[in-house]
Amino acid sequence: MEITFVNDFGQTFVVEIDASMELENVMALLEAESGIPPAEQSITYEGRDLSNPKATMHELGVANHAMLTLRRKVVNPAGAPIEQDSEMMRLQLLGDPNLMRQLRETQPEIADAAQHNPQRFAQLLRQHHERLEGQREIERLNADPYDIEAQRRIEEAIRQQAVMENMEHALEYSPESFGKVAMLYVDVEVNGHPIKAFVDSGAQQTIMSPECAESCNIMRLLDTRFSGIARGVGTAKIFGRVHSCQLKVSDLFLPCSIMVMEGRDVDLLLGLDMLKAHQACIDLEKNVLRIQGREVRFLAEHELPAKARFEHLLNPDNPPSVSGAGPSGSGSSGVQGQGAGQGQSRQGTTPTPSSFPGSGTALGSAPAAHPPRNAGSNSGGFPEEHIKILMDLGAPRELAISTLAAADGNVDMAASLLF
Repeated sequence: MEITFVNDFGQTFVVEIDASMELENVMALLEAESGIPPAEQSITYEGRDLSNPKATMHELGVANHAMLTLRRKVVNPAGAPIEQDSEMMRLQLLGDPNLMRQLRETQPEIADAAQHNPQRFAQLLRQHHERLEGQREIERLNADPYDIEAQRRIEEAIRQQAVMENMEHALEYSPESFGKVAMLYVDVEVNGHPIKAFVDSGAQQTIMSPECAESCNIMRLLDTRFSGIARGVGTAKIFGRVHSCQLKVSDLFLPCSIMVMEGRDVDLLLGLDMLKAHQACIDLEKNVLRIQGREVRFLAEHELPAKARFEHLLNPDNPPSVSGAGPSGSGSSGVQGQGAGQGQSRQGTTPTPSSFPGSGTALGSAPAAHPPRNAGSNSGGFPEEHIKILMDLGAPRELAISTLAAADGNVDMAASLLF
């Protein structure tokens, strides 16, 4: 039978033996091939240490054309064999000119590192050992092509290799993709109070935290008829809406409608409603927010609020608040309105009637379910004068009817939703 021995440097030693040959005799043959004395030989096969010198190769389960691992071990002063680490191996290489010459022929990079850079030698030795282990693992898996589990592991190994190649490609050609990107903040004033506002074109509405609304002295203008629950990745409570307040950007004074929602990650979030209303443009080439001819510079990372800096986001002692109130979950597409005085439904109970005819559904949210209103009528069951009021504001008839349905027939609320 033919057996191949491989050491940590990739050198192979092929010996022809009989299956009934004892391990100690095989180790004597290896001494002539590798120059390693039998006392310093460590032989492993399929993760098992072959330590019984009187056992035959057949008894040890070694088959024909098997591949075994050969390592050199040293003996400590007490006489007990110990597996050498990379530094011991490096010192032995430097003390053995023949082995050093063979290593320089097969692995010149490792040989150079052994002479000049011990840290690099340990790293290369570890990488080489991992490659050998991977090759041996693939050889073991390919031994039985009908083993489903082995094929699954081969598939995963191929996938992992593709992932690593893709990552190396990204590191070489687009390393900037691994960097952190600061969010877009600008300096604004609300009712004379300076705020660092987060610009988020992915949010439908402009949102402010209740603490910031208190400091800006606009909570007195809060319309609680627009209270409700924002649903997205998580949930957040909507306290209401301030229909109009003064927002100063650069030297411009702009009217802005703000939804007050719980959450402490962002004081003020400028949503798509405000950006579109004033035809703002996010210019990433110049790193500015262009609005009505003015260019407002986005804040640098060191100018951001403490809650928006990377060290705060990565700090486990400062977990993020409820999703939906933060920067990325603030879109109001999941807002479900709740009228003033209307309690949330509880299991087994019915909600209390609302004194306000509108449901308080926020702009952009899904319309609430309503009982059918004369399905056969083209007016949707609403008075023609109410429809005409909305049409006079520039809305088509179909949009006027659907907006009245969303506002539960309240024409003032429907007009507010149109805007």
